[in-house]
Amino acid sequence: QVGLIAIAFAALTYAYLVSDFSVVNVAENSHSAKPLIYKISGVWGNHEGSMLLWVLILAVFGAAVAVFGGNLPLELKSRVIAVQGSVGLAFLLFLVLTSNPFTRLDPAPIEGNGLNPILQDPALAFHPPFLYAGYVGLSIAFSFAVAALIEGRVDAAWARWVRPWTLAAWMFLTIGIAMGSWWAYYELGWGGWWFWDPVENASFMPWLVATALLHSAIVVEKRNALKIWTVLLSIFAFSLSLIGTFLVRSGVLTSVHAFAVDPERGLFILLILMVFIGGALTLFAWRAPKLKAGGLFAPVSREGGLVLNNLLLCVAALAVFIGTLYPLALETLTNEKISVGPPYFNLTFGPIILPLLLAVPIGPFLAWKRGDIPTALRRLWIAGALAAVVGLIALASDIRGPWLAPFGMALGAWLFFGAILEIANRISLFRVPLSSSFHRLVGLPRAAIGMALAHGGMGIMVAGIIAISLWKVEVIVALKPGEMADVGGYTVTFQGETPLTGPNYTGREGRFLVTRDGKDVTTLVSEKRNFQPSGMPTTEVGLHQTMAGDLYLVMGDETNDGGRSMRFYFNPLVNLIWLGAFLLFVGGAFSLADRRYRVGAPKRHAVAGAVPAE
Repeated sequence: QVGLIAIAFAALTYAYLVSDFSVVNVAENSHSAKPLIYKISGVWGNHEGSMLLWVLILAVFGAAVAVFGGNLPLELKSRVIAVQGSVGLAFLLFLVLTSNPFTRLDPAPIEGNGLNPILQDPALAFHPPFLYAGYVGLSIAFSFAVAALIEGRVDAAWARWVRPWTLAAWMFLTIGIAMGSWWAYYELGWGGWWFWDPVENASFMPWLVATALLHSAIVVEKRNALKIWTVLLSIFAFSLSLIGTFLVRSGVLTSVHAFAVDPERGLFILLILMVFIGGALTLFAWRAPKLKAGGLFAPVSREGGLVLNNLLLCVAALAVFIGTLYPLALETLTNEKISVGPPYFNLTFGPIILPLLLAVPIGPFLAWKRGDIPTALRRLWIAGALAAVVGLIALASDIRGPWLAPFGMALGAWLFFGAILEIANRISLFRVPLSSSFHRLVGLPRAAIGMALAHGGMGIMVAGIIAISLWKVEVIVALKPGEMADVGGYTVTFQGETPLTGPNYTGREGRFLVTRDGKDVTTLVSEKRNFQPSGMPTTEVGLHQTMAGDLYLVMGDETNDGGRSMRFYFNPLVNLIWLGAFLLFVGGAFSLADRRYRVGAPKRHAVAGAVPAE
């Protein structure tokens, strides 16, 4: 399957590279003057091509199980590949019957229509493949869950097998979402990084559930508990990926990210949803009561902390799900149109995720089976003290700012320093000679280092999100050449504009001198482009990046008096968001490189017993 789909994908890519406009897909989404990178990215910059990439990645994951799953029991391996192949078959039928990327034109046009200009960006060349790898990678967890339900057996060995596949998908989904956020930040010219757009939510929901699944699988592997819950999360994670695919492909959403397609395609995907999600949940309802409950544990324990983590992540995903789909359901039932925007999500998602962030550093300090919160907090007193110092510094530096800002910065520091202390505790830092601590650090399981990196990255992200959300500076002004404006401690002077000609666009280029305390800092450029042949206008932002914050400027339309409307932003600490996301990805990579996953899962025994705690 993967070999044949790869040939098809290579054929479509070749058609784009040589500008073969006898292929409808190429004629509608490419142009001979388009730069090479965008000819390649144009392959998946449309509905048909992106779905071909979708089924290619689906087949790649199935082939990876076939090639690298040598330590799997033959029965389980065959069932996993069968389920994975069935999902591939369904989407191949979808492609052939409703979205054929190889439909031909006769006679062929001389020139094509070109790619949507806002998609002609380097980040968008890589964002969809990573995002699809995350979406589709969750199909492996789904296939393992269905295979386990068919067999009627879920144990520690099953969790050890399913966890690295889920972790790989989670990594791709993390970096894919981060790249999409970065693209929206600097390409769309609105000065923000996240808008709770329905299609953004469509990728965020499976990420939340996949995060819960990763933590739940730990409990199955270590304590042989939460087996039924973990199987259900495996089904829900991929189900939300399929729902996201339906939302984007059905035409029911209006979004800068969505594909405007024939609703009949949405009906076909809805049928796939019914078959696979409905079938898996029916199988779950039949088999789940027969699965043994597994090990017992006290509410205050490492397992209890992971259960709390699971519940809060799933409730958060449910809040996002309701906010995303409620307007669609209301319009279907009453024909009334409403919009659910950031105020709803901020008021619902924030209070749900806050206790989770507070609890994250505590969990690793709790013992398995039965823990003690006061003891864990005593071990974390340094992290708490440092977090309080960060909060006080934030309060002192911006005493008139929102009162939530110092608390948010302290929360980010609590997560970050808690992750550092967790590693320090594992290597007995300052309790044994430094040489011994170093040897312990080298000998630590990579999964432990990966977990600390991910938790620390989350703390860095929280600091960046709080800073841009509560301390952002915005200045909207009309300027003529030679005039200036002050924003975020910078003075920006509009030096004028000149004509602009690119490979497939024309426009105007505005230049801006940036100074601080009378000293030149940089010269920024913002562009107004008109792409050919569509004539669609776009705006390129001017961006001066530092770790303290970004100076972000957008040249707007001409005014009646010969000037230009301008929007200037100072976004403090915004780059911490993507730095934190990168650390999440690196943490996942460290965990994936853990020796236990290279050696393989433990052998199954005839009678599955409880797995002793480590």
